[in-house]
Amino acid sequence: MPERQTLERAREDAREGRSPSTQAGEFVREEMQHVRQGKHGVRSTKQAIAIGLSKARRAGIELRPPRRGSARTRKQAQRDYSKGQSTPKRKPSARRSRATRRALKREGRAGASRRSLSQQARTSARQRSAADRYRSARRAVRTKGRQGRVQAARKAARTRRAHSSRSRA
Repeated sequence: MPERQTLERAREDAREGRSPSTQAGEFVREEMQHVRQGKHGVRSTKQAIAIGLSKARRAGIELRPPRRGSARTRKQAQRDYSKGQSTPKRKPSARRSRATRRALKREGRAGASRRSLSQQARTSARQRSAADRYRSARRAVRTKGRQGRVQAARKAARTRRAHSSRSRA
C-alpha cells in the first residue's frame, strides 16, 4: 500500500494536469526511498521502477500498460491497471505479501544508488528516437508556463555551453 503522502502528491500532479507517467513517478520515488531506507532491496534499478509503476497502476493512476515489452510484463501491467480502475473486491493475501516482502529483503540495496539510477536513465534515454524526444519536449512546454520555459531555456544554454567547451578540450 502506498504512503498517504505519495497518493496526495500524485493527486496534486493530476490536478495540475501532469501526465500519468509524471504521477506514477511519485510512486517510483517512494520505492527508491524504501530501498534506501532498508525496508527491502531490489535486484536491479529496473525492478524498483517496475514495483513503483505497478503500485501506481493499482492505486488508480491512468498509466496504460506498455505497447512494447515481453508478453508477461504487458499482461501483468494490464492486470494491475484493471485492478486500479475497478472497485477493490478483497483484501490482499497476507501470506503472499509476506512471501514477497521476505524475498525482496534478501536482495541488495545498490539498485537505488545514484550511480545505478543515473546509468538506468542514460540507458533508457539512449533508446529514444530524436522524434520521441522532440514530442515530449513539445508536450512539456504546454505545462511549463512562461517562467518555466525561461528557466528551461537557460538550463539548455548552460548545458550546450558546457558540452561545447568539453568537446574543444
